[in-house]
Amino acid sequence: MPGITDKNETSGHTRRPAIYRLLMRFATYEPADGAAERCGVVAGDMIHPLPAGTTVLALIDAGHAALLAAGQAAIHETAVDPVPVSSVRLLPPLRPRSIRDFVAFEAHVEGVVRAQEGLSQVPPPWYEAPAFYFTNPHACIGARDDVAMFPGSERFDFECEVAAVLGSSGTDLTPEEAEAAIIGYTIFNDWSARDIQQREGRLPFGFAKGKDGAHTLGPWLVTGDELAQYRSRDGYLDLTMTIELNGQVLGHDSLASASWTFGEMIAYASAGAMVAAGDVFGSGTCGGGCLAEIWGRAGRREPAPLSPGDVVTLTVEGIGTVSNRVVAGKPDAWLPPARPRARGPRH
Repeated sequence: MPGITDKNETSGHTRRPAIYRLLMRFATYEPADGAAERCGVVAGDMIHPLPAGTTVLALIDAGHAALLAAGQAAIHETAVDPVPVSSVRLLPPLRPRSIRDFVAFEAHVEGVVRAQEGLSQVPPPWYEAPAFYFTNPHACIGARDDVAMFPGSERFDFECEVAAVLGSSGTDLTPEEAEAAIIGYTIFNDWSARDIQQREGRLPFGFAKGKDGAHTLGPWLVTGDELAQYRSRDGYLDLTMTIELNGQVLGHDSLASASWTFGEMIAYASAGAMVAAGDVFGSGTCGGGCLAEIWGRAGRREPAPLSPGDVVTLTVEGIGTVSNRVVAGKPDAWLPPARPRARGPRH
């Protein structure tokens, strides 16, 4: 089995001894023969299937120990042959119960507010608490699926993020409790229609239609303990995030550049509110992780907004790679204008 070795440590990190153990990665996939979707454990370039009817979400509900036990059983199962990862269609590793997406990278906010709102600095309220919005859990697509441009958008964009998946439920969690409740991580690409988002941004209600059309989740769910070697002394996961457009690298950042840890963000979300197993929490876009941020810094829209045929590839150290091709969507959006308000009292 492939092992995990210690990474090159940077200043502020404790060098850990080499670790050799199974990398526990849970994938959901559509078999090549068109059979019903299944989930399994990825080892090397093979998927070891779990029993038919098993879902990653059900395993998450069963708890961390049950998830790992099911994974180990799949690896050692000899009655069912493993299948090559390359032969299947990877689906989102789980169907989230909800998705909250944070905005945790200062560099991203700085560039995007310049592009979208013409502001020269990060709005002061951003520093006060880790802001997030709810987005569409039904819009998730797989690691290699095509993504259709959103109807009516001429400024289509991507966002390179990491998502944490919760393994237990709670309210009013401390950051330590929230961190302990995370069962795993995956890559999250929050596809965005910047023109629609800009229109909606003029209203005091947050994002909606500019964000709810597609979210890449994948390529699989990596259990949290498998990323422990990347954790810095201050609790951040130092995972390199790489962004490519049509095979050209646009930039790199680290998840450790975020201004809050996942534990802090999830604790904030849980204040006076329930967070549950199977909930997904996006980190927000890393520095240089979208076109809008690049436009804001350059003062022009270069590279151009995404168009059919473009391929966006995101790689996160310790997790994997997702790569989606942009295809044409419905050309126009239905925009029903408000009808004139009736004057006078209504009974």
